[in-house]
Amino acid sequence: MFAKVLVAIDSSPTGKTIFDKALDLAKSTGASMMLLHVLSYEEGMPMPTSFGREYYTGLSSKALEIYQQQYKEFENQGLKLLQILASQAISAGVSTEFSQNHGSPGQTICDLALNWSADLIVMGRRGRSGINELILGSVSNYVLHHACCSVLVVQHLVDKESDAETKQAIVSST
Repeated sequence: MFAKVLVAIDSSPTGKTIFDKALDLAKSTGASMMLLHVLSYEEGMPMPTSFGREYYTGLSSKALEIYQQQYKEFENQGLKLLQILASQAISAGVSTEFSQNHGSPGQTICDLALNWSADLIVMGRRGRSGINELILGSVSNYVLHHACCSVLVVQHLVDKESDAETKQAIVSST
């Protein structure tokens, strides 16, 4: 049925749920998995700060240095998450590789699915609706309309307090 399953995850509480569903599916079908984490501002990637380089070169250099350090930490957290999940999948007998890419999440997911010849994309949704979805967009909606293969969207709504606590726990454990 499915030979290659692309699993789009992030560090949100739904990330582990998405991984678990994809792992169960891969084990039952004998599929291999590609875990994907997209570095984007939507997930909390640090934003560059500008102090007006032409007037405050010392401040701009320091701001750039701080941004680069924060970005590297964000990047390393994503890689650690991917390594942990890939190790779990391999231990469960599922052939697994991973990739961490920069860019627009929807387009990056669709591009990797095409290049890797995925049969299925497993991803979650943030539960945005109404005006939030209209303004901020929906990665899952984009992927559903642009993917080269089938898409499984894992529904999981999380309240904001639980979301913050779980995200902190994930970051702390990595």
